[in-house]
Amino acid sequence: MRINWKDNTLFKFLIVGVFNTLVGCGTMFLLYNLAHCSYWVSSAANYIVGGIVSFFLNKYFTFENKKWEWAQVWKFALNVAVCYLLGYGLAKPLVMRLLEGQAVRVQENIAMLVGMCLYTGLNYLGQRFFAFRGKRSV
Repeated sequence: MRINWKDNTLFKFLIVGVFNTLVGCGTMFLLYNLAHCSYWVSSAANYIVGGIVSFFLNKYFTFENKKWEWAQVWKFALNVAVCYLLGYGLAKPLVMRLLEGQAVRVQENIAMLVGMCLYTGLNYLGQRFFAFRGKRSV
C-alpha cells in the first residue's frame, strides 16, 4: 500500500466524521444516559443514524464516487457492521478490565468513546479500500 500525500480523502473523511459524530454520538449518549437504553442499543443507533448520512457524504464528497451500484451499498453496510462489531466488541471488555472498580455507567461511557475511535480508524480503511475502492468516477 503506497501513501499518496496529495490525496485529501482522509481530511474529507474526518470532516464528514465530525458531522456524523455530532449526529450519531449525540444520539448514542442521549439514548444511553437519558433514555437508559443498553450499551449495544445505544451504540448501534449511533451507526444506523450516522451510517446513512456517512454513506452519501463519503461516497460523493470524500471519495468522489459518482457511479451508483448496489454492490457499494452492501459493501458499505458490511464494512460498517464489521467495524462496529470489532471496535465496540474490543473496547468494552478492554475498558471494563482497565477501569475495574469504577461504576458501570462510567466504564460503559468510556468504552463507547474508545469504541468510536477504533471504529473510525477501521471504517476509513474499509471504505477506502473495500466499499469505495477503485478509481474515482465523475
